[in-house]
Amino acid sequence: MGGAYSYSSYSRNLLGATVASVAVWAGLYLLLTGRGERFNVGGYLLRLSPYMWALYGISFCIGLSVVGAAWGIFIAGSSILGGAVRTPRIATKNLISIIFCEVVAIYGVIMAIVFSAKIQAVNSTMGFSRSDYYTGFSLFWGGLAVGLSNLICGLAVGITGSNAAVADAHDQQLFVKILVIEIFGSVIGLFGLIVGLLVTGKAEDFAGII
Repeated sequence: MGGAYSYSSYSRNLLGATVASVAVWAGLYLLLTGRGERFNVGGYLLRLSPYMWALYGISFCIGLSVVGAAWGIFIAGSSILGGAVRTPRIATKNLISIIFCEVVAIYGVIMAIVFSAKIQAVNSTMGFSRSDYYTGFSLFWGGLAVGLSNLICGLAVGITGSNAAVADAHDQQLFVKILVIEIFGSVIGLFGLIVGLLVTGKAEDFAGII
């Protein structure tokens, strides 16, 4: 086991050193050949279509939310099924943990629908306005905030629901107490939804007509 760990650690260090060496070599090449101005992060961001940022944000929003929900269901569901083998009474009421995890995915779907409503067809030959770039960036960061919040929320609810099932199998009086903690954990996803709305609240629809 120690050899496998040292090999994986060595591989990660080697990969990191290789990437850093390539980045330094590319930077020095551009600098020494008089083309250092090409290393322009702002220019690179402006050359990318704001549609790409918007669609990435929507993808992260729904994708990370679904991953968080599935991960939480996997964690909580395995404990519920395992505990129900010896204590069948816990199977029904502990399904509320699965419902809480599923709500996380619903948050992501709702926000993805809200974000996608701001995407409209634009004549790219006329270029993009500052409003278009603001909309693209805000949808990206708003979707990422919602997705990451729901991912963490799904894990929190799944782990808490797993412990609730085990505790309920031991003593049914502990279920309600742990359920309160689980409810507070599920609110994290709602906070992420609010943050996403605040970030994209002033973003206008993509302007322009084909």
